[in-house]
Amino acid sequence: MKNEPKILLIYTGGTIGMVKDYKSGSLKAFNFNKLLKNIPELNQLNCDIDTVSFIDPIDSSNMNVAYWVEIASLIEVHYESHDGFVVLHGSDTMSYSASALSYMLENLSKPVIFTGSQLPIGDLRTDAKENLITSIQIAALQEKGRPVIREVGLYFEYKLYRANRTTKINAEHFEAFQSLNYPPLAESGVHLKVYKENLLTVRRSKKLVVHKNMCKDVAILKLFPGLGEQVLEQVLAIPDLKALILETYGAGNAPTEEWLVSQLKKATKKGIHIVNVTQCSGGGVLMGQYETSEHLKKMQIINGKDITTEAAITKLMYLLGAGISQKLFKSVFETSLRGEMS
Repeated sequence: MKNEPKILLIYTGGTIGMVKDYKSGSLKAFNFNKLLKNIPELNQLNCDIDTVSFIDPIDSSNMNVAYWVEIASLIEVHYESHDGFVVLHGSDTMSYSASALSYMLENLSKPVIFTGSQLPIGDLRTDAKENLITSIQIAALQEKGRPVIREVGLYFEYKLYRANRTTKINAEHFEAFQSLNYPPLAESGVHLKVYKENLLTVRRSKKLVVHKNMCKDVAILKLFPGLGEQVLEQVLAIPDLKALILETYGAGNAPTEEWLVSQLKKATKKGIHIVNVTQCSGGGVLMGQYETSEHLKKMQIINGKDITTEAAITKLMYLLGAGISQKLFKSVFETSLRGEMS
């Protein structure tokens, strides 16, 4: 008889790991070593669960590149000994972290499932238990001795999404995340339904490569009516800036004013990569469809297609950290590496 799948639970912080102290009414960190005692339902899952926690769990608003490296390193250390990973993370920056990890874990052939909750685990109406239990169940799913999910996913409120396709869209509903440009990988109802046609196909033979060099010399600028030349000029003049995401209107449109064209041309000549990403939640960039994006296309601005801002900024950090040459950068960015764009 085959051993039960081994799942590693990585707690980074966030609401899901909090329990209410009923005497004081305040929230305190949950002891994950007592997980089975507090959530006896986990005993019904056909898997072994190990837990590891950040020494100092953090609010996800404090998430940064060093913590991404810590999560990736924990997965690297336990990769051979475990069959799947569940990362417990605050919901505010979860889409950024999960997108970053999808790039950092090259040749991933095991599930890495991010989850969290809107209410603490000890709360009467909590969503934490369901999110946690189902995430572990998904991470333990196997077929013919191989994991069913072999990519970084994000599970929240009955749906598993490809992590680098997600955006947090609501601060108070249980359905906090959406993947507007890509269908769910699985849905949890009376039965757990996996949509195999939506899963990332993985070449099994390659060994996991963990990329820990993420470049932080990037920025995001959201266009708005009334944006002045000085703002764009100052952003592009940031010392050591290597890439800028321009959040444009609709299908990738931007003002055709001469100052904007001139500033972007000057920046690209300096070697700064400019990526055109739509500020709309769904849909993508279609450069050249309208006159207001024709000038960006002519300038060879990078086409972000239907990538999310979260996946775009972390992809920039990853590609710059990997030292992709100036010449190849545009074509590599415009290529889907982990299923992050169509």
